Amino acid sequence: MNKLGSVPVGGSNPVRIMGILNLSPESFYKKSVKHGKQISDTVKQMEQDGADFIDIGGMSTAPYLSTLVSENVESSRIINAINQIRKVSDLPISVDTCRASVARTALEHGADIINDISGLKYDKNMVEVIEKHQPSLILCAYGKVATSNILTQTRQLLKQSLDLAKKSKVSKSNIVLDPAIGFFRKTGKNPFFTKIKTDWLSRDLAILQNLSSIKLGQPIMISVSNKSFIGKIIHKEAPERIFGSVAAEAISVLNGADIVRTHNVQQTKDAISIAQKLSKQIDRKSTRLNSSHSSVSRMPS
Repeated sequence: MNKLGSVPVGGSNPVRIMGILNLSPESFYKKSVKHGKQISDTVKQMEQDGADFIDIGGMSTAPYLSTLVSENVESSRIINAINQIRKVSDLPISVDTCRASVARTALEHGADIINDISGLKYDKNMVEVIEKHQPSLILCAYGKVATSNILTQTRQLLKQSLDLAKKSKVSKSNIVLDPAIGFFRKTGKNPFFTKIKTDWLSRDLAILQNLSSIKLGQPIMISVSNKSFIGKIIHKEAPERIFGSVAAEAISVLNGADIVRTHNVQQTKDAISIAQKLSKQIDRKSTRLNSSHSSVSRMPS
């Protein structure tokens, strides 16, 4: 059975929700940044709204922004948040970082999951940290491969990260994959993206339409909340993308997502509950129709 932290994921388990706790003032979505008492209040509300995990981000990795901060600043933000969260919640804590020293500090202070946007590739010391602490992992597609096929490229990048995780001796049953929506670009100001020659919007849409084909036998997480592709489609900025985000999340669940990482826990919880229910109804209806068709086909002429 696959688990992320202490929570069973994938397979016949319900779709899980990861609430985003943004600590980075450099972030593209300023409204989501939490400080001081807002941190514990936000986590309590997320848990009440149905979050299964909390994902802490101490530094924005948006490709199109210049948002690098020192490792000390990133670590300080994360330690403060972990300490506040543990006073009010026992939810598994994920830390969104690709820096080994930050991951080490987070794990020493009680984090359960490392969510590495580079899939263990950005910092050569990350595998060693992971091997020592044995957290659950979220591995994102990142790097270079010699193919222009979008789905093949994503599968190969994720396979590379699974191979690195194998070196760290983390069990595959504690690994979730993320196709890194929004992190494939022609150009960028941060190093945390994969450079492509094709249109990034077409890439992201193709991945979301074909999630089941990139799973590699692992549960898959999607993070589309307030992302650029939604703005491109509905022509709205981040604060006004909530309905587009929720729609994209629900459809992603129908296409195979096992975990949804989101800013909007309550709305996302409602949307994916409906999506799962309707999906089951559709499956049962399809089964009945196929059965009826078979019966008619077997009737003597």
